[in-house]
Amino acid sequence: MKIAIIGSRGYPYVYGGFETFVKELSERLVKQDVEVHVYCQKNLFKEKPLRINGIHLHYIPTLPQKSLNQIVHSFLSIIHATFFSKADVLLVVNLAAGPMGWIPKLTGKKTMINVDGLEWLRPKWKGLGAKYFYWAAKVATKLYDKIITDAEGMRQVYLKEFDKDSTVIAYGAPKFAEAEPHLIERLKLIPNDYYLIVGRLIPDNNADLIIKGFLKSKSNKKLIIVGDVPYADKYASGLKALQNERLIFPGYVKDQAELMAIYQNAFAYIHGHKFGGTNPAMLKAMSNHCAILALDTVFNREMLNDGEFGMFFTEDEESVALSIENLEQNASHVADLKNRVSAGLTEKYNWDNITLAYKKEMEYLIN
Repeated sequence: MKIAIIGSRGYPYVYGGFETFVKELSERLVKQDVEVHVYCQKNLFKEKPLRINGIHLHYIPTLPQKSLNQIVHSFLSIIHATFFSKADVLLVVNLAAGPMGWIPKLTGKKTMINVDGLEWLRPKWKGLGAKYFYWAAKVATKLYDKIITDAEGMRQVYLKEFDKDSTVIAYGAPKFAEAEPHLIERLKLIPNDYYLIVGRLIPDNNADLIIKGFLKSKSNKKLIIVGDVPYADKYASGLKALQNERLIFPGYVKDQAELMAIYQNAFAYIHGHKFGGTNPAMLKAMSNHCAILALDTVFNREMLNDGEFGMFFTEDEESVALSIENLEQNASHVADLKNRVSAGLTEKYNWDNITLAYKKEMEYLIN
């Protein structure tokens, strides 16, 4: 079986959730004798080897504009995979390519799309962008042979909005590896003396809400905000302008051992992501035995089993402040959450099982 994976930035480039997904899935599929072709954004790679770890790589150009980047790259990649490759199945991991599902039908190639989150509701896509992604989701349900959602909550969204059922295959969690405590010293952190946010500094991750709520609280701890955006941005700059002695903005933490140490030594991890399904940053927090305080959404409730593995706050600053103060008044509950949170990482979040599920769906399409 030969497959083409389209819609990420490429391999082995790791920038975010989809790139990690491509890496974890591709490397495992290759070991199961699947021929994997990954389409990469040409401008991101100085060196362009044709094959790494048994994975075939194709470097496709695109436009530099953020709003058109994924659409153009996905279109050109689908054209190449459809007419100039021997791929049996095209796995698309970007909703921007939703309207392009008709192209592979011209040569009889089978298609799957992982629709990810509620792109049309994200604040960064306003007006025409939001309408495009809603339309893209709607037509994807008609053009692709298989729709994949990564959470039951997302499956219900597609049933309600588009009257389309999907196959739920979750995103994988990293394996726990105990980190060296001294790795947090670079940022002058003290174990259990700080809260943690991890994610891109974009509106739908609600860092502004969490920061303002934290500053309103009576907490004497720090708040470290790990993440940034790779471009000039008014929202991200506004967050950094809130800087005071209680806030730490280290930007990206690229050293994974250091990042795991930051997770493992946090008093609590605060999760404000709103529009996704299974969230990679939350999975890392669960894997690293964090006490979790999460925005109350259907997706976060699914991951934390309605509060068994974490606590929730509502979308206002007072709720954030009150939740933080309640945590600090109940240290035994925080310790209990840390002890049991990893039990929420059931087999559905195991990368090996996820790979087998994708392979099964691919084989079903072509047989």
